[in-house]
Amino acid sequence: MFEQTFKNIDDILHKDAGCGSELDYVEQTSWVLFLKYLDDLENDKKTAAELSGKEYKNIIAPEFQWTIWAAPKDENGKLDHHKALTGDDLKDFVDLQLFPYFKKFKVDAESADTIEYKIGEIFSELKNRMQSGYNLREVINRIDELRFRTHAEKHEMSHLYEDKIKNMGNAGRNGGEYYTPRPLIKTIVKVVAPEIGDKIYDGAVGSAGFLVEAYDYLRHSKNLTTKDVETLQKHSFYGKEKKSLAYIIGTMNMILHGVEAPNIVHTNTLAENIADIQEKDRYNVVLANPPFGGKERAEVQQNFPIKTGETASLFLQHFIKILKAGGKAGVVIKNTFLSNTDNASVSIRKLLLESCNLHTVLDLPGGTFTGAGVKTVVLFFEKGAPTRNVWFYQLNLDRNLGKTNALNEKDLADFVKLQKLSLSGVEAAESENSWSIDVTSLDGTYDLSAKNPNKKEEVALRRPQDILEEMRALDEESADILRGIMDLV
Repeated sequence: MFEQTFKNIDDILHKDAGCGSELDYVEQTSWVLFLKYLDDLENDKKTAAELSGKEYKNIIAPEFQWTIWAAPKDENGKLDHHKALTGDDLKDFVDLQLFPYFKKFKVDAESADTIEYKIGEIFSELKNRMQSGYNLREVINRIDELRFRTHAEKHEMSHLYEDKIKNMGNAGRNGGEYYTPRPLIKTIVKVVAPEIGDKIYDGAVGSAGFLVEAYDYLRHSKNLTTKDVETLQKHSFYGKEKKSLAYIIGTMNMILHGVEAPNIVHTNTLAENIADIQEKDRYNVVLANPPFGGKERAEVQQNFPIKTGETASLFLQHFIKILKAGGKAGVVIKNTFLSNTDNASVSIRKLLLESCNLHTVLDLPGGTFTGAGVKTVVLFFEKGAPTRNVWFYQLNLDRNLGKTNALNEKDLADFVKLQKLSLSGVEAAESENSWSIDVTSLDGTYDLSAKNPNKKEEVALRRPQDILEEMRALDEESADILRGIMDLV
């Protein structure tokens, strides 16, 4: 039901002059979906309060409740067309009354860790882009068909919402900008293994995929006490995001997955001087896929001891600094970080190896990030003791990854199994795809290139489509670099 509804809504938005891309479709579907979800959430809370003999006070004033303005019903439970606004009347109500009302929630909320504050933030950042009040009425009617009352319904909806975010990512220049493949995130979370009570952080939060999966992992890790539930709701998940749309989508994504007041802040993480980070600012776990390929301005670089224009290298310095002693991290980064010979890359590798135990590197195949041709690795490290040995795993698949043939959890099962063995020093962790290196054997450049000594080199002709795909990816990367240079000019 959800899938067909989303497809129908995309068809409606495609006809609207105010919505020109998949990004607009996701944004506009999101705020309507969010208000319907809030209505069902309030109904659930009211029912729970009545069962406990308590009174529930609605967050939303009567005239702005979904069942009054969006979907008033007649005695037969059908849409009451006499009361339901449409056309210009509906558009004027949404633009001039509804959005300003919800925007005010941010000012009136008791504190930032409440759902009221988050509602206010969302509607301060968003606007209704639908130019036709008739299209808006159609979208509302479609969303009204959806129900979020049972766990199964909420799970299906959140899963399909993730698919929409994935499509939004594919619509942008960099597929990884909004969307990291869920099988990869699940695997990273499983390897890092956060615990209830940990403060978990993503400084490049995007659509909040890492925080959502960490929440899901912890929610199923044990039978939760009332205190555990409160800890997960209010004191576990933290994120920062620079871009407006990604910030809004990330916040809504977490609320739609069950975290009512996610601690996500709309800010440029790299604009903060890492020398100002104190113990109270630190986290137990970092999970992130920071943007790579970006070029940061000189004033941003001044916030870091190791100066570089490469966005991902600045983020890595930030993550190392913001981890508590004994804290754990799983960070996706471009594979060239392992071997680049520029002074900044060498210095950051030295910093990482000396201040953290970089125990695992997962080398991913090209095509892992749909729409982005760059090759990536995942760095798993723990802050405190220096690195002695690094265990590498090279993910070699018997197929090429792409939109119709994406990475799945089964692909990563062997890595997860051997990674556990590697931490206990078991020799079985060595395989055709895995090996260890002794850090004392590295030269002065701390080159960590993933050169598999166990893999027999096979000389094979590359398929024409593979060559064309790589050429396209290189063209996109070159265009991104040029755009970055133009931004600096």
